[in-house]
Amino acid sequence: MESDIVSVGVEHAMTTDFTVWGMFLQADPVVKGVMVILALASVWSWAVMIDKSMTFSRLKRLSNKFEDQFWSGKPLDDLYNKMKDRSDHPMAKVFSAAMAEWGRAKDGPARSDNFVVGAKDRIDKVMAVTIGRELEKAERNLSVLATIGSAAPFIGLFGTVWGIMNAFQAIAATQDTNLAVVAPGIAEALFATALGLVAAIPAVIGYNRYSAALNSYAVRLEGFAQEFSAILSRQLDERSK
Repeated sequence: MESDIVSVGVEHAMTTDFTVWGMFLQADPVVKGVMVILALASVWSWAVMIDKSMTFSRLKRLSNKFEDQFWSGKPLDDLYNKMKDRSDHPMAKVFSAAMAEWGRAKDGPARSDNFVVGAKDRIDKVMAVTIGRELEKAERNLSVLATIGSAAPFIGLFGTVWGIMNAFQAIAATQDTNLAVVAPGIAEALFATALGLVAAIPAVIGYNRYSAALNSYAVRLEGFAQEFSAILSRQLDERSK
């Protein structure tokens, strides 16, 4: 009798398809649901990372081009007339917002010290608000990577636990601890663990990478804003004399 049970378990293990697709099709419905969730999460994280890679590459390219034009020595009013309708990258928006406020300030009737100080404050504020708004846009969907990176291993662990439970149920049903009996349940459990790591590891790496890229770009924008504020402040000081 015992040999019959063992032979049945071995036969079952031998007929089990241990390929990726085979383990998915033969998995318990709960484990199968976990696998689907993790696979979708992995695809989503890769889509976000590809989008962020393209976004930051484009922002870097456009910012380099804009800074070349800004520091070329051409009149700022000419550059503003060229850039004021551009909305394709943050640095141009910061410049346009400051120039718009500068235009209102230089056309004002007063030339007192209080006027100059107020104009400087308004220029700094509009640039800070614009920087914050643009960085928020660039940061969009980074939280998706953080969520997937932190949650995917635990989702995979849930599938692992469920698969191990199925393995123990197989032991109870056959009254046999032969590896051939529990192999399918253990295999689907380990597969769920692997999918959790496959989803989590790239998401964590992507989040760290693009968070660093966002911080670097924020420093670049703030540095430009400070330099531009200093230029406009000097011009305001000269006009107030």
